[in-house]
Amino acid sequence: MSHLPKLRLRMRRLRRTPKIRSMVRETNVSTSDLVYPIFVDENIKERREIRSMPGQFRIPLDDVADEVKEAAELGIPAVILFGIPSRKDERGSSAYAASGVVQTAVRNIKKELGDDICVITDVCLCEYTTHGHCGVVDPKTRRIKNDETLELLAKTAVSHAEAGADIVAPSAMMDGMVAAIRDSLDREGFEDVLIMSYAAKFASSLYAPFREAANSAPSFGDRSTYQMDFANALEALREVELDLKEGADIVMVKPAMCYLDVLYRVKEKFGVPTAAFNVSGEYAMIKAAAANGWLEEPKVVLEVLTCIKRAGADLILTYFAKDVAKMLKGYSEPK
Repeated sequence: MSHLPKLRLRMRRLRRTPKIRSMVRETNVSTSDLVYPIFVDENIKERREIRSMPGQFRIPLDDVADEVKEAAELGIPAVILFGIPSRKDERGSSAYAASGVVQTAVRNIKKELGDDICVITDVCLCEYTTHGHCGVVDPKTRRIKNDETLELLAKTAVSHAEAGADIVAPSAMMDGMVAAIRDSLDREGFEDVLIMSYAAKFASSLYAPFREAANSAPSFGDRSTYQMDFANALEALREVELDLKEGADIVMVKPAMCYLDVLYRVKEKFGVPTAAFNVSGEYAMIKAAAANGWLEEPKVVLEVLTCIKRAGADLILTYFAKDVAKMLKGYSEPK
């Protein structure tokens, strides 16, 4: 072996012990990165587990403040609320009703916790419409009427702000939705309410468990005329740029795991606060594999979220938020 050159730089020195690896680690997930999604259901009195999302529940209105308090005590800085209403109609009027499920939930949370946690609200119509689409449907053509939808999204965002929401998150992927919401919020005196736009939301098959949980699957067709083609990355950059020009404070890429290239490009190009949604299908796949003994769930979850952050996410919306917060409090690298 003496004929080999002397190795002056040995990369393995940086990996020799857990302490050294921790010292030189480039990316670390913390609880401050996490946003916990919650399904609030005004039709139930007790929490109900979601079949396709083991460990996740529909939460009744009376319990939502306690659920959020638990997240806050774990150090999670924010929750995002998705409502399941008792009444649906063609125009999703429960979405912007002052006494709607999300509006009531926000008031309950703020009464109990004040500013101890940031409350984000999903602004969309799909959970509230009889047809399950994210906008107003033309009854003759079955096309989604973009501009007519903007007014309803703006009304929904204002009603959430009136209830006390800190951030509104429009997810309908309607052209001009951020501008319509920003103008309405400002006009009603809510200049300080942030907009986190689902700026690059792809038409993904990974949303199926969410649609079961929120009872929001479309009754006809799909959402490919407004959500993005999953093959397109440059288009995502155009969408993000438009939303920023319209007044978005935070932009989001959704889903996360299969779209890390898009997430990286968004962060590199714009350098603005960027969120990524580790969606229901990604959660369900890990849960199913772990239940079958094919993966070690805690290790995989931490690896996935670290990779999402490494790609550029400042905020990670994930159903694993509470589990990860508990894990980080006591996590030590296995030998």
